[in-house]
Amino acid sequence: MWDKILHRFLTHLIRQGRLTVTYPDGTNHSYGGIEPGPEATISLHDPTLPRRIVMSPDLAVGEAYVDGRLSIENDDLYAFLGVAIGNVAAQGQPWFRRPLEAARHLGRWAAQFNPASRARANVAHHYDLSGALYDLFLDTDRQYSCAYFSEPGMSLEEAQEAKKHHIAAKLLLRPGMRVLDIGCGWGGMGLTLARDYGAEVLGVTLSQEQYRIANDRARAEGLADRARFELMDYRALTGQFDRIVSVGMFEHVGVPHYREYFDKVRARLAPRGIALIHTIGRARPPGSTSPWIAKYIFPGGYVPALSEMTRAVENAGLMPTDVEIWRLHYAETLRHWHDRFMANVDAARALYDEQFCRMWRYYLIASELTFRLNRQVVFQMQLSPVQDAVPLTRDYLYQGSQTRRQAAE
Repeated sequence: MWDKILHRFLTHLIRQGRLTVTYPDGTNHSYGGIEPGPEATISLHDPTLPRRIVMSPDLAVGEAYVDGRLSIENDDLYAFLGVAIGNVAAQGQPWFRRPLEAARHLGRWAAQFNPASRARANVAHHYDLSGALYDLFLDTDRQYSCAYFSEPGMSLEEAQEAKKHHIAAKLLLRPGMRVLDIGCGWGGMGLTLARDYGAEVLGVTLSQEQYRIANDRARAEGLADRARFELMDYRALTGQFDRIVSVGMFEHVGVPHYREYFDKVRARLAPRGIALIHTIGRARPPGSTSPWIAKYIFPGGYVPALSEMTRAVENAGLMPTDVEIWRLHYAETLRHWHDRFMANVDAARALYDEQFCRMWRYYLIASELTFRLNRQVVFQMQLSPVQDAVPLTRDYLYQGSQTRRQAAE
């Protein structure tokens, strides 16, 4: 029965490209071919897989690929996920899956309830993995967020530097300004603002590993007097700051806490201060997190719609002074990460095991193709309590980068 339901599901779904499936009983079916697109051939080796895929495609397919119950001809994960993600984006779910998707959407409030204790555990799940793992695929500054490919042919290191300086330009920094970095990662952004712009930086993180490394880096660079990093929840902060920056952290806040987050930003921001929030976003209505991503990669995480963010911003009494949408920059970033990871996959296998490597590769490719094919972008939202805190045109954002290019020449 479930083979037939999956057959109907795939008949509805696959139009672009072609997907050939060998079912557990040995029968073969080919789907799609109506519109051009990638082609992939898969085999299902577990008789329970058709039911699992119908009930929760993201979770079932991801788990089955990782543990080998689903195999792909030539292990062409790009082609298979290109067919799957591209068609989901174009066709949507068939009618019989819509109640399941609606229930998942309704349940997201419970899944994303992130009090401090739960937020700490969620962060540890991902960011307290071996530091050696991140050295295998990130740039030398360990920027684990979208790079900014402002010019063709940029290396990953160059694009990550461009990202940090583009954000710094939006903060309109002056030496001596107090800057709060919410979700400071391994310290790269905070150290850049302290070293290159003379800021006094406080970074906060819930990751033990990031806290230790960020402070070690500050001491090694002689910046400990201007950049310090604390192991604490942003909700426990007091005082006010001239500037607030948050890069790649808002995805972990959770929808039930959006108003609380922006209320805290407003409370911590000086009367004429500026905040810059950089987050992955969805260029479509609110939804829910992939069950596979929530279980294995980012528990408690959620990619917001712009409408969800702006409602919380408005209620917090903050003025949006600039909203910028980055398209495909994260897809390029993830491609760099994937290629670096695969170049070092033997080292990753020595750190963990083969299943971990398959999981990480699946995560990187699925994420890249979601940005390429499924209306996922990056939002940079500049905020202030007042509307004249920044210049009236965007020219100021590019004067600094032009000066830096001239100096490099």
